[in-house]
Amino acid sequence: MLFETPKLDEREREVLAQVEELKTALRFQLTEPRRWAGSLRRVSLARAIQGSNSIEGYEAGLDDAVDVAAGEEPLEVDEETRLALTGYREAMTYVLQLAEDEDFEYSDQLFKSLHYMMTNYALKNRPGRWRAGSIYVRNDTTGEIVHEGADLSLVPALMRELATGLNAGTECPDIVRAAMAHLNLVMVHPFRDGNGRMARCLQSLVLARSGVLSPVFMSIEEFLGQNTQAYYDVLAEVGGGSWQPRRNARSWVRFTLTAHLRQARTMLRRVKESERMWAELETLVRGLSLPERSSMALFDAMIGIRVRNATYRSYFEDSPEEITEATASRDLRALVTAGLLEAKGEKRGRHYVAKPPLAEIRQRVRAARAPEDTTDPFAS
Repeated sequence: MLFETPKLDEREREVLAQVEELKTALRFQLTEPRRWAGSLRRVSLARAIQGSNSIEGYEAGLDDAVDVAAGEEPLEVDEETRLALTGYREAMTYVLQLAEDEDFEYSDQLFKSLHYMMTNYALKNRPGRWRAGSIYVRNDTTGEIVHEGADLSLVPALMRELATGLNAGTECPDIVRAAMAHLNLVMVHPFRDGNGRMARCLQSLVLARSGVLSPVFMSIEEFLGQNTQAYYDVLAEVGGGSWQPRRNARSWVRFTLTAHLRQARTMLRRVKESERMWAELETLVRGLSLPERSSMALFDAMIGIRVRNATYRSYFEDSPEEITEATASRDLRALVTAGLLEAKGEKRGRHYVAKPPLAEIRQRVRAARAPEDTTDPFAS
């Protein structure tokens, strides 16, 4: 048996309703095609990649995560971190494709395939295969064992049960179904390595299949990366140190609902701020007679992301406006000449950052930001 989904109480249903309202607002904001939405999507995916991998100790700056999300080589991470980030991007890209597959089914083989995409850079970790023995999770600080995965003999059947349950029709809200899939996979701990990343990726897949919003805009991986200790604490509380599926999962469900509520508020704020910044940016670009397409580079620089020739070109790969390396270089030089970007680094490390006119727009928009609500929705 797996951990059972607790019946939602009145307060949990209220918080879930708040999350659904925010998702509806986000969907409304993102319905009409807006050029800045592409950048917001890339950066949101990068934050998910960065957050999920930081939990496992693969630390990367947002700039490098954005490079990886765009399919480019990061500048400032070691090789193992680059491979981990790239593997997670590939798995998430596959998830985005599966979200629209009419013949889709969950299976233990799908779980193995996603795991292989994430971890194939290290064959010692048995990418795409169940672990070969017992597994223990230790506290890196104390060395204490904090969790023991399910007995190896139970793993294949438990993972088939997880897939079967996800394929079955249910009235359980998708956010809660996704949370329980996450919990069960990480508690079974079916792989030698990468169980946390797999659990978070599976959660995003379940959300993607709900069809409400892209998991890029629904993911809570950024929140988990910023609240790693709280994440570990609630998993330890629910798990009780070993595979005990009869334990109550309510605190995990509440933690996840809180994460969705806060992440959705953050995303809606970013969408609204992006719209205001883009409006000012368009006026600036027209006034300086710059190519309209260059707004894409300026927008990334404005929100604090470095711009590279390759990443600038990647913005247009799936559009009729695809540009060459020479055109990108010419655009970026024009933006430097206009006093909007500053060039830094040389050769492969060449990149561009915002100059004061862009930074001032960002500061002005952010100054109007309402205070962030970080209260616990389940506080008595």
